[in-house]
Amino acid sequence: MLAQPVAASEPRDGVIVSKAAIRAAERLGVSQRDLGTIIGVSESTVSRMKTGDFPLDRDPKAFELSLLFIRLYRSLDAIVGGDAKAAASWLKSYNTALETRPIDAVQTITGLLNVIEYLDSRRAPV
Repeated sequence: MLAQPVAASEPRDGVIVSKAAIRAAERLGVSQRDLGTIIGVSESTVSRMKTGDFPLDRDPKAFELSLLFIRLYRSLDAIVGGDAKAAASWLKSYNTALETRPIDAVQTITGLLNVIEYLDSRRAPV
């Protein structure tokens, strides 16, 4: 009997992504309000994510934006060598290349993608 293909967003995926987004936000010093804005949910939904009452698979947009936020965190973490203070400081400091503070830029989808692209370019210079 052939195995059934696994759906892209099974309930356990939502739980895992929710936890990872919360942990990334905590390590970066991102408030629940800012995380909510970044992933497109309310601050109270972020609070429910934190307690495990709202896995992100219920909201496909928030799920995808959370994956992008986690990607941002992983890129930045690699650049700063795991130094959470340096990562948080970078996120909240003015960046001349981005012409804004990264935390302000990531409040929109376009800004989030721009910051990820910027970090990716810094991780793997050609």
